[in-house]
Amino acid sequence: MLEHLTLETFKEKIMDFENNKEDWKFEGELPVILDFYADWCMPCKALSPILEELSKEYEGKINIYKIDTEDQQELSSLFKIRSIPAMLFIPMTGEPQMSVGMIPKIKIKEAIEEILK
Repeated sequence: MLEHLTLETFKEKIMDFENNKEDWKFEGELPVILDFYADWCMPCKALSPILEELSKEYEGKINIYKIDTEDQQELSSLFKIRSIPAMLFIPMTGEPQMSVGMIPKIKIKEAIEEILK
């Protein structure tokens, strides 16, 4: 089961944007995929088992977290989420990259391989 982030756990695991005034300072220990979703979103439901599989396949190499856009509106607003599913690929260094819409598993794997380089 993928971990769901709240505002507080986001600040611990990803970035404490309230105390860190830099544009982006990732504080995680592994690259991350943030999955922005809602329970009513059918493409989000289709994406969920794919991300579960990938989290097992890449265990120890990458973390995948879910953010409920209905419940965590401040985080959704912070990342300007207007359409879901949306995934934010966060490398250890460099800028995060957003992907919006349903993506096939092979394309997500390609993005993970890019992040893990």
